[in-house]
Amino acid sequence: MRARAAAAGAALLVLVGCGAGAADSGDTAAAPAAPARTALSVRPYVTGLESPVHVAAPRSERGRIYVVEQPGRIVVVENGMVRDQPFLDIRPLVRSGGEQGLLSVAFHPGYATNRRFYVNYTDRNGDTNVVEYRSNGTTALPGTARRLLFVRQPYPNHNGGQVAFGPDGRLWVGMGDGGSGGDPENRAQNPRSLLGKILSINVATKGVRIEALGVRNPWRFSFDRRTSDLWVGDVGQNAWEEIDFLPRRSPGLENFGWDAYEGRARFESKPISRGRLIRPIAVYDRSEGCSVTGGFVYRGTAVPAARGRYFYGDFCTGTVWTLKRGARPLVRKESSIKVPNLSSFGEDAAGELYLTTLSGTVYRLAG
Repeated sequence: MRARAAAAGAALLVLVGCGAGAADSGDTAAAPAAPARTALSVRPYVTGLESPVHVAAPRSERGRIYVVEQPGRIVVVENGMVRDQPFLDIRPLVRSGGEQGLLSVAFHPGYATNRRFYVNYTDRNGDTNVVEYRSNGTTALPGTARRLLFVRQPYPNHNGGQVAFGPDGRLWVGMGDGGSGGDPENRAQNPRSLLGKILSINVATKGVRIEALGVRNPWRFSFDRRTSDLWVGDVGQNAWEEIDFLPRRSPGLENFGWDAYEGRARFESKPISRGRLIRPIAVYDRSEGCSVTGGFVYRGTAVPAARGRYFYGDFCTGTVWTLKRGARPLVRKESSIKVPNLSSFGEDAAGELYLTTLSGTVYRLAG
C-alpha cells in the first residue's frame, strides 16, 4: 500500500465514543437490511485474565499467543495455559482505565532473530507512547526501551491504540481524534496534527508519515496475511459504526471522512481537507450495536467454512459478523457467536482467530 507524507462498566469507554452532535439529514444512509446468519462457534481458550484487550504472536512461534492486559502486562499463553512469568510488566508506567492502558503489541517481522517488539500505551499523564523493546526470547528486557512516537492527548478518550506491521515493513499506528465528542478542534481533518490519523513509522529511523486522515477512533485494524489489504474498524459518534477497506495497491493518501462524515452519512457540512475520500465497505446503526471492534480476515485451517471471511463485532452487544470482499452483492452475515464485552480479535502464528473479552476470557474460533 503506497501512501504519502477495570470494571466492565467503566471499561465500556474503551470502545464507545462520547456522543455530541448528530448527523445532517442531507446525506443519511438507510439502515442496512438484517444480515444473513451463519453457524460458527467459539470455545474458551484461557480464562482468568485481567481485562485482556489484544492478542498477537510472532509468525515463528506456533502454539503460543501473547495476550495484552490493559493495566500494563503481556502474558504468554501456551496450549491454553498462562505462563507463570509475564512477558512484559510495565504497570508502573501506564495509566489504565476507560480507554487508557496498555493497548496492543506487535512483533517485528524478524523477531525470531532480532527479538524486537513494539507496544502502544498511555502513560501516567494519559499521553500515547509507542515503544520498542527487545526480549531474551522468554521475557522482555526493560532496559532496552526505545520510544518511537509520543503524542500528547488532549482528552482521555479516543486514543486509538493499534500497532501492526504493514506489508511495507513499517509499523502502522492507529490514532484517534483526541477525544471529547464530535472532534471539536477538527484534528482528524488537520494534516498538521497526528490525531485522527493512521500513521506508519520507520522503526530504524523513527520517521513518521501519515497514511490516512479522517478517522475517529480506529481501535482495531489489521492486514490480511494473504493479500496485505487493510481493514479498519472505526468507532462512530452516535449513529453509525463503520468498517473501512484499502486494497494493497492504493493510489495515495486516503481520507476516511471523519468528521465531515460518520459512516456514509453527512456529519458536518464541510469538505474533507486532503486526500481521496474512502467510503466504508460496511456500516451498522444503533439498532445493532454501539461500538465496532475490528477484526481479521480468517486465514487459518481449523474452520474451512470461514476462510477468506472478515470477522468483526460490536463491544456493546457482543454480536460477531462476517463479510467477504468480492461477493456481489456484499452480504454481511451475522454469526451465531455472541461475546459480551468484545474488546479485540487476534491471530496466532498459524492464522487461527481469537476473541478477547474484558471479563477475562480469550476465545478461539471453532466450527
